[in-house]
Amino acid sequence: MPARVLIAGISTRAAADSAARAGFDVTAIDAFGDLDQHPSVRGLSLPRDFGLRFTARAAARASRNVECDAVAYLSSLENHPGAVAALAAGRALWGNAPDVLRRVRDPRALASALRRRGVTVAELGGPDDASSRSLPNPRSSRNPPTEWLVKPLKSGGGQGIRRWVRGDGVPRGCYVQEFIDGTPASIVFVAASGRAIPLGVSRQFMGESVFGASGFRYCGNMLVSTGDAQLGDEVVGRACELAGHVADEFHLVGVNGIDFIVCEGVPCALEVNPRWSSSMELVERAYGVSVFGAHAAACASGGLPPFDVTEARRRGRASGKAVVFARTDLIAGDTQSWLGDSSVRDVPPPGERISAGDPVCTVFAEGVDGASCHTALVRRAERLYEEIAAWST
Repeated sequence: MPARVLIAGISTRAAADSAARAGFDVTAIDAFGDLDQHPSVRGLSLPRDFGLRFTARAAARASRNVECDAVAYLSSLENHPGAVAALAAGRALWGNAPDVLRRVRDPRALASALRRRGVTVAELGGPDDASSRSLPNPRSSRNPPTEWLVKPLKSGGGQGIRRWVRGDGVPRGCYVQEFIDGTPASIVFVAASGRAIPLGVSRQFMGESVFGASGFRYCGNMLVSTGDAQLGDEVVGRACELAGHVADEFHLVGVNGIDFIVCEGVPCALEVNPRWSSSMELVERAYGVSVFGAHAAACASGGLPPFDVTEARRRGRASGKAVVFARTDLIAGDTQSWLGDSSVRDVPPPGERISAGDPVCTVFAEGVDGASCHTALVRRAERLYEEIAAWST
């Protein structure tokens, strides 16, 4: 198996950590160049080291100067198949190929494929769009949608999503999807040869003001144990079946994630993230799985780990992470003290300019159940906000 790996994405710290712990020689290219990259990782920041704003194409171009045997991509390269092709030219690609990305990231192709398999999916189109009803949807036939969202086709982290108002046009590069009132969640899994091994099912935090987020902005995940009211064993079992359908239908490889909403005890599929997802770091911390190691084995040789997510949930406590966003423009102060604190990661270098609405760092916490874990995350974020209040702008 190749030893020199290049990882490219907006934020690489978690995946690069996992890869380094799995024994790979890692170079990482991202938008931040966090202070707490694994000591063996060669971390490159497009803004600081290349003078470039992070884009998928810029990351692919910068990667040509890096000697490596294999490449892996993170968010948001899944939305740019051409950049993935450029990144992988002359190297082994550890991840889904560009043609797979084009299909699985197409909302209508995904919805049609899953409906044919009897999976509940969010309705597409608008209330007056006949094409949105071209295929039956078991859920919406019982409960016709009354609210809709406008979502960018090249979505990431919930940015750009807003409620659709009847009579409004749909902006270019966007689509309309049914709004479902329920519990946001996701499943992450490793796939090969049409099979999926689920690694974790988590709640998602969206738009929570306690973490400086708003609207539908992603701001964290939480793994919960088997007795959780929203993510009990039956829901998790259905989510695992969903992962199997997606892996088989789209011939996915390596680690992937699926976002869904739990409504009336049923996971309703929203979209597929065909690459490393944020909650995978929680899986590694809570369950002891080498996630990048599993990714590499699946991509390089089709190997899948002997992992039982149901058993892992029975043993585990609630484990969560939250992205803390800046509420005002900031210049990072002395963040060196954060390096010895395991509850803070994605540490910005001192002097880094952070605009309001951009991420400052990530905090972690645990609890006996979901409620206590969330409370601990909020308290950790509050202490952090107190600390950064003294930073100058």
